[in-house]
Parts: sequence; structure tokens; C-alpha cells
Amino acid sequence: MATRRYPQSAEVPQDTVLIIQPDVRGVSNRRELSAQIEEIESLTKAIQLKHLQTLVCNVSAIQSGAFLGKGKREEVALLVEELKPNVVVFNYILSPVQQRNLEKEWRTKVIDRTGLILEIFGERAQTKEGRLQVELAALEYQKSRLVRSWTHLERQRGGAGFMGGPGETQIELDRRIISDRITKLKSEIEAVKKTRELGRKSREQVPFPTVALVGYTNAGKSTLFNRLTGADVFVKDLLFATLDPTLRRIELPNGQKAILSDTVGFISDLPTHLIAAFRATLEETLHGDVIVHIIDCSREDYQAQKQDVIDILQDMGIQYDEDERIIEVYNKIDALSNDERDEIERVIGLSERECAISALEGTGKDAFYSEVVKILSKTYKDVSFHMIAADGKALSWLYSHGEVLERHDVGESIDVCVRMSPADVSRFVDGFGYQPL
Repeated sequence: MATRRYPQSAEVPQDTVLIIQPDVRGVSNRRELSAQIEEIESLTKAIQLKHLQTLVCNVSAIQSGAFLGKGKREEVALLVEELKPNVVVFNYILSPVQQRNLEKEWRTKVIDRTGLILEIFGERAQTKEGRLQVELAALEYQKSRLVRSWTHLERQRGGAGFMGGPGETQIELDRRIISDRITKLKSEIEAVKKTRELGRKSREQVPFPTVALVGYTNAGKSTLFNRLTGADVFVKDLLFATLDPTLRRIELPNGQKAILSDTVGFISDLPTHLIAAFRATLEETLHGDVIVHIIDCSREDYQAQKQDVIDILQDMGIQYDEDERIIEVYNKIDALSNDERDEIERVIGLSERECAISALEGTGKDAFYSEVVKILSKTYKDVSFHMIAADGKALSWLYSHGEVLERHDVGESIDVCVRMSPADVSRFVDGFGYQPL
């Protein structure tokens, strides 16, 4: 059992955390142990917990009742007695029985990776939709647990600990009330989904193609979003700095307009409750004309993060390797050495639909735009029509279903150049009889 210690101040703040990092024999992981520790420590930082210490526990076999063997549990108990943390974060998914037994033995609050991520989402969600989704995910998680898993974290700042006040760690949940609340939340989220579909249909009628940014949390999606749109989306070096989706209109170098969408970041072992609850939000990605996968190539484990995102997208029904809408954008090249940058450029040269950028500095923006335009040019085309000026209905249809690039009024006729999808070109030709020039 290895220990990682950190300097402690004389005055320990109220919310302190001891992290338990299991190293389970025979369980393969895409990341080195050091990367796993770095990530869980960053997660506790994101929820403003004072990190006391990280303990690495070698686990030869998972115990069904308490995960760790007796000897290791006793060692942790001694450390808990010494440090007196408010909460022990266990960087693994615990069963309800394992969580309860560890709490009883260590006499302190224990939450697993899922509970911690739910708490972060509870604090960060700003919109009504986001709060509904977090509450649903939290209740689904709680339904199988008889204790209120994170009430120790409830403070004036909010959070996912909406089930009761601090200290109520052993109160049995009323399953009927929870089930009723879950049913109500699902109904409200379904209404949100319908509203989103209406909004999407409205955008389709404009129509502006949509460009969806996806990627691992803290990969730089919001920084790129701000760089391209001039917006002021919250950006900070924290995991899950952005939860609520943001949409802005951008203009590409060829004059084409598009809708850019910034979405919630992904993470390894993202709780299934959260994936289900946020599906209405994530479906914006499914319908994007272009899907931009932002990859933080400055990290040693960027390949593992990349694969985690691919796995989640494929779970959502996106055939990653076959989907021609996807661009892989290797971000944060400003943080690389010259040799590392050369290696990324070499990797990019092996495939299509890839580019390297620094969202922070703006480097590579032209290459990024070029890849977006390439994909959109395959799905949208510029067509010209010679029309009767008095045919206002046909002209109105073009304005509502395409992007009018040029218009010349000549006597009783109009020459118009419009950018539309091939499907809309066919519908216009069939509906109004005009043939493309």
C-alpha cells in the first residue's frame, strides 16, 4: 500500500478529503496509475474539497462485502483516525453494500467515483434543464442505496446533496417518493427534449448547418468555442467547467454560416445514470452536420482520453470510424515541445479529417475551418435559379430553406444563388418546377 503525502496547513478547512486509489490486479486500465490519481485529485479540486492525502491500495481480489481486504481496511481506518477527513473518496464504483460497510468500519462518509461526479454536476448545472437532469441521475443512483450518499457536501453553494441536511447519513429513503419524483422528472425532461427538437427543426429551416464540439472534460472545447464565436463561455482549468450546452452562430471563411454547439465534457467511467439523464442534451451531437472531437494532445494519456470519448459516442449510436462528419482536432499544441509537436503533425499526416490547433493562441484556426468547410461542402451545395419576380412563394421558400448568397433583380425576373442541402434542392425543383442553372 503506497502513500502520497502533501503539506498540510495548520488550520484544516471544514470539507477535507482522503482519496483511496485502488490498484486492482488483473483489471486492465488504459491509463497509468499516476494519470488515474491526477484525475481523481482534479475531480476533488473541482468541488472545492481540501485534499489531505491519496492512498494507493494494491488489491489482489475484490471483496464482495467491502471491496478491500481486512488488513487494508484496518490501515485505512488508522489513517482516517489520524487525518479525520470529512469524506473518503474511493476512486472506483462501489456497490451499496460495500459503501455502507466501509462507512461503518471507518466511521466517516464514503463516496465512490460516481457520487463525486454527480456532486460536481449538481454544483455546475446552471439551467433548469441541467438541474433536472442532474437530479434525475442522482435519484437513480440513490434508489439502490439506503443512505444519503453525499449530504456531507451540501452547503450554501448548492450541489447534488438536495436530499437532506448535513449529518443525515443513515436515513432510509422513501422509495415510493423517489420513484414518483423520478417519474415526474422524466416527464419534464421529455418535454425539454421535445422543445429541443422544435428548436432543431427551426434551425433546419434557416437552415444553418450545426457544428458540435465534443471531447474529454478540460480538453479545451469552451476555449475553442470562445475563440471562434467571440463569446464569453466560462473557461477554467477545472474538470467539467461547462455543463449546460451553448449555441452561437459563426461565419466560415467561405461566407457560409453555421451554428456552433459547445457540449458537456466526457470522462472515463462516466456514470450510466448521467449518460441517460443528459441524453437529451447530447443528442445535439447526434444531429450535428459536423462533429468536432477536441483532443488535449498535451497530456501523456491523450490516447486513452480519446478512446473514452469514442466509446461514449459509439454507445450513443455514432459509428465513429465510419462517420464522415467527424473531425479530430488535436488541441493545446502550444504546450508541446518542438519534438512533440512534430510527432503530432506526423500522426495527423496519416489520416484525413484531422488538424492541430492551439485554441488558446488561435494557431491552426485556418486548418480547422478548412476541414469543416470540406465536410459541409459534401452535404450543402450552391445552386442558381432563374425565377419569375412575381413568384413570391417560391422565393420565400428559398429564403426559409437555404442561405441566399446572391440575388440580382432584372426586370420581371430574378437570378438567385442559394446554398442548400441536396434534399432541399430536390424538394424545391419538384415543388416549384424551377431547374438549377
